[in-house]
Amino acid sequence: MVFVWFILAAAVTVFAAIKLSTYADVISTKTAMGGLLVGTLLLAGATSLPEVTTSLSAVVIGNPDIAVGNMLGSNLFNLFIIACFDLYYRQRKLFLNASNDHLYTAGLGLLLTIMVLISLLLKIDVSVFNIGLDALIIAIVYIIGMVIISRLPKAPAIEVPAEPKETKVDKKSAEFTMSVKHAVIGFIVAAIVIMGAGTVLSIMGDEIAVVTGLGSSFVGSFLIAATTSLPEAVSVLVALRLRNVNLALGSILGSNIFNMLILAGSDIFYREGAIISAVSNSHIVTAVAVTILSIVIMGSVLMKKAASTFKYVLPSLIIIVGYFVSSYLIFITQ
Repeated sequence: MVFVWFILAAAVTVFAAIKLSTYADVISTKTAMGGLLVGTLLLAGATSLPEVTTSLSAVVIGNPDIAVGNMLGSNLFNLFIIACFDLYYRQRKLFLNASNDHLYTAGLGLLLTIMVLISLLLKIDVSVFNIGLDALIIAIVYIIGMVIISRLPKAPAIEVPAEPKETKVDKKSAEFTMSVKHAVIGFIVAAIVIMGAGTVLSIMGDEIAVVTGLGSSFVGSFLIAATTSLPEAVSVLVALRLRNVNLALGSILGSNIFNMLILAGSDIFYREGAIISAVSNSHIVTAVAVTILSIVIMGSVLMKKAASTFKYVLPSLIIIVGYFVSSYLIFITQ
């Protein structure tokens, strides 16, 4: 029965994520926010709701490894997602057509990940008002970083060229007939559905993991992280089908920095000290992998010319290989 619920929750999550991305595309098109800002803030926050409920639930039941592993693993899986879609849409050269403004978000995500990595290595169990000092600093850096990013000048959007034989997605029904109010209300409803379905998805994934006998670190970093990242995967697919590259990339990078805030916020509910100091060393592997692959992503965005298709897709290939290698290392080191 657990597998049935898992599949049903996955189906509902996919449906809600499709609607979420469609509404987000309308908002980014009909308002002054743009695809990058909508993707980084609205879409990223909404698709990260399953991670919120999963991590908080894990902390409440006293399993910090699942909470931390879910956050870091989700970030790793998100980079894997964008690399896979980049390979699939390689003729469009998505990274070449993405705004350089994404470097701000990617840079903040890289900084936060490095801070988590340092915390995992040092394991300083120091709390301030029952909140780990490292988690508190991470949250403060996140807030300052987002304020700075919001005030930075934005580069003009780049139109993604369509493929010669591509069947264009008909955006008329959404962009021209749907009002902003309708899109905002629909976005909120879809976000609530995703949070509910994502919670069921995570709980069922955890029960499946218990049945299979896998460790909490691997379960959080691989199985649950992948399932709670399902909304991000669907949102990116829909955004790319709508030829909104900035919405797609903004969703992934925005979700990654929001996940770091969730990780820090989980410490508030963990009553046995600093949460990062209480987890397995196997999470260091995930943090290192996210750090390295985030640098690869930033390099891809900076690369505005590619001599050949192979040279262009090489970063995405590195990310995909890095994802599977790190997942294996997490499994053997837990």
